[in-house]
Amino acid sequence: MNIIIIEDEPRTAKDLKAILTAVDADINVLAMLSSVASSIKWLQENAAPDLIFSDIQLGDGLSFEIFKEVKVTAPIIFCTAFDEYAINAFESNSIDYLLKPIEEDRVEKSLQKYHRIKDHYAGGSYAGNLEKAISQISHTYKQSILVHYREKIIPVKTADICLVHAANGLVTLHTLNDQAYATQYTIDQLEGMLNPTQFFRANRQFIINRDVVQNIEHYFNRRLVVHTHCPSPEKIIVSRLKAQEFLRWIEQ
Repeated sequence: MNIIIIEDEPRTAKDLKAILTAVDADINVLAMLSSVASSIKWLQENAAPDLIFSDIQLGDGLSFEIFKEVKVTAPIIFCTAFDEYAINAFESNSIDYLLKPIEEDRVEKSLQKYHRIKDHYAGGSYAGNLEKAISQISHTYKQSILVHYREKIIPVKTADICLVHAANGLVTLHTLNDQAYATQYTIDQLEGMLNPTQFFRANRQFIINRDVVQNIEHYFNRRLVVHTHCPSPEKIIVSRLKAQEFLRWIEQ
C-alpha cells in the first residue's frame, strides 16, 4: 500500500513513518511533504497514493488548501488537535483522524478502518464528501452563546442547547436543564453559529439538537413531527421538502 505523509514537523513525520512500517510491513511511504506548496506539486506530478496522512496546520497554510487545489481520490486521515465539533465533521463523512501525539494503536485502528471502507472511495461520492467535510471544518462554530439574564451575561454551552425557538420576534435558547434564555441573535444567525452535524434547522421556528430527538412521526402531507426529550413550546414540524434531508441527518 502506497502512502504519503503531509507533516511540517520532521520528528512527527519520521515517527509516523516508523509506526506505519511497524504496523504493516507492506506499507510504502512514497513521500514526506512539509508544506501546502510542495504537497500540491507532488500530487499534481505523481500518481495518487492509496492513502494520505495529513496534518491540518502547516507552515504555509492549512492542508485544506491542498485538497481544494488538487482533486484527491485517495482517502485522508487527518492529524489534528481540533476540537470535538470539527472531529464530528470528519466522522460524519467517513474521514478518520488522529489526535497528536500520535500513538501506534490509534494508527493501527485507522488503517483497519481504511481497509474496511476503502471500496467506498472508489465511488463518485467521495470528492463531494471531502469538500463538505473541509467546508465544515474550516468554519468556526460556537462552543458557547452569550445571553443576558437578570442583569448578568451568561455563557450557554452549545452542547447544552436542546432547542432554538423563534416566535413573535423573540429567539429563545431552551437548554437540557429546562432553562429558557432570550438571545439577541436571529435564528438565521444562530443556524450559522451551530455545527450542522449536531443541529438541524427544522423550519422557520426551530433548530434541534440531534441528541434530544426521542422519536419521529409521519404527519399530514408527508411532513414529520419531531418529539424531543425536553419540552417544546409548540409542535416541531419538518416540512415535506426537508423531511428526507432530516432523516438522512438523523442517520449520520
